[in-house]
Amino acid sequence: MRTCQQFARMQTMKLLRLIADNLAPLTLLGAIAAYLLPDIFIIFKHVFLWLFAATMFSLGVVLDPGELKLVRHQPKEIGLGLLTQYSVMPLLGAIAAYSSGLPNEIALGLVIVACAPGAMASNVIVYLAGGALAYSIALTTVATLLSPFLTPALVEWIGGALLPIPFWPMMKTIILIVVLPILLGMLVKRLLGQKAQFMTEIAPAIAVLSIVIITSYAVAANQERILEMGIKLFLIVVLVNLLGYVAGWYLAKMYGFQKKLKIALAIEIGMQNAGLGVALALKHFSAATALPGAIFAVWCILTAAGMTAYLKKNT
Repeated sequence: MRTCQQFARMQTMKLLRLIADNLAPLTLLGAIAAYLLPDIFIIFKHVFLWLFAATMFSLGVVLDPGELKLVRHQPKEIGLGLLTQYSVMPLLGAIAAYSSGLPNEIALGLVIVACAPGAMASNVIVYLAGGALAYSIALTTVATLLSPFLTPALVEWIGGALLPIPFWPMMKTIILIVVLPILLGMLVKRLLGQKAQFMTEIAPAIAVLSIVIITSYAVAANQERILEMGIKLFLIVVLVNLLGYVAGWYLAKMYGFQKKLKIALAIEIGMQNAGLGVALALKHFSAATALPGAIFAVWCILTAAGMTAYLKKNT
């Protein structure tokens, strides 16, 4: 009996690792499936906030508090990273939103995703690219913890001319689905100690599945809009994403960062937490406002690996 249980556990863990290691193809496959068979994903309409909270809880479970010591040891690098994160992408998002001629509700979606913090997936990409992993984790975590104030404030400042922005409700949503789940995950891990090992092992797969479902739902809810303006919006997202990588790289070079830090900052700036952007858009605006975030989520994950492989080889 024990042998059978051990075998089942081993196979389960292999499956979970397979899921955790394939965020990019799963996101792409989910988006394609959602476009072709939208009804399958529309059922997640009322649970997407819970799914995003699950990704943040997973981050809290796997987060090593020791990584955050870098904030004290390299305050200049972290400070410059935060300044870059919350200035470059919001600026690019603002330019894209106001110059694209897109409908206001979709243009606002560009602003929201541009004002989000860096993505969790950036830490994995930084690791694979040979960048400064501890720096990436610290920067992502601090930017995420600051997001309840900075993201709604920037969205209101930049996107207020497009649509009325519910600043306080957005702030409350980010606290409830980002900050509290992260802190809860860290607390659970600390209380359980070694018993939390299994949770640590399954957390990445839970996060991946949650992001895939959220993104797929946003695609499914916008099937007709994708037909109407998919190419134009896609090209805008591609350009914003590319310029984010380039700006992150050259600003890191201007800051005098070493190669590993340059790779990390470029990825952190280019890869936004599009899942948060989608969740905020769906909660406080409309499905159309979530469309840019959904496209961004798929595209930035697909481009990050190729871009970082190039940087690793040619710098």
